[in-house]
Amino acid sequence: MKKKNNKSSPFHYEDYFSKYENLIPDYKKFLSYLKTPMPQYFRINTLKVSNKDEQKHLLNILKEKGVIFEEVKEISYFYRVINNEEISLGNLEEYSLGLIHSMTLSSSLPVIALDPKPGELILDMCAAPGGKTGLIAMVTDDKAIIVSNDKRLDRLTALVSNIKRLGITCVITTRYRGEQFPFGIPFNKILVDAPCTGEGRYRVGLEGEILYQKGSGRANLPSIQKGLLVRAFDLVEPGGIIVYSTCTINPKENEEVVDYLLRKRQAEIIDWESPLPFHPGLIEWEGKPYHPSLKLTKRYYTHEVQAVGFFVAKIRRIN
Repeated sequence: MKKKNNKSSPFHYEDYFSKYENLIPDYKKFLSYLKTPMPQYFRINTLKVSNKDEQKHLLNILKEKGVIFEEVKEISYFYRVINNEEISLGNLEEYSLGLIHSMTLSSSLPVIALDPKPGELILDMCAAPGGKTGLIAMVTDDKAIIVSNDKRLDRLTALVSNIKRLGITCVITTRYRGEQFPFGIPFNKILVDAPCTGEGRYRVGLEGEILYQKGSGRANLPSIQKGLLVRAFDLVEPGGIIVYSTCTINPKENEEVVDYLLRKRQAEIIDWESPLPFHPGLIEWEGKPYHPSLKLTKRYYTHEVQAVGFFVAKIRRIN
């Protein structure tokens, strides 16, 4: 007798994502895409390979080693691996030397929204394992002052390892709970890539089970996220920029968190130019209205960007 899938289980993908059926565009295409492996991406680290001829030579070496890839036209220095199942980027010598860095394409979006500049004092509040810190350093040519923070020692170890591997010198690492990060000189810009349920990373197994699903019984994430975002606001200078991002779909971890900040502090959401397709943020969910400016936040869905799904909000402190 054929065993039936238990669709009443929260671990079965059709049941789990049904709450988002009217939210996610091309919903059936989204469900189908979850059955495919997540594409691998890498970026060239221009802090070590700055010359165009050197970059071309590096790409030729990767081809000789069997990596089949294509350039991502929308975002500079990013490449999509075509023979995804055959290649482990982390095992390549070029990765160990810090010439390339494995990073999902959509993880660049919070940094693009942050628009970091040389000379700025920037806090990456939840930084480990350091992909976004590394990109901030690269974009600023290693000439910003970046404070990369994480509360867990094991994650800080990975962060420091990546910073050294990528040849970054402008980073100071700290270990604090983000909600309790100490006051001092106000930051020009802060990135809050918050801990989340990670629904934008979920994939589907052979029996319809959700892969990479984080276990139940986790801490109250929206409460933690609100604490992180409010603290970031209090740490940034008047007129300064905060980017809040997650890799999840849940509006309670996204728009509702930003809406909370807008009600507690004098902040405004500002628009920014996105290189990848997105949908505007929600101004209502499950009958609860949000601030109208939440439509300026951006939602990215995995089947449309062919990468991890993301939410990005760019916020300015008014005073």
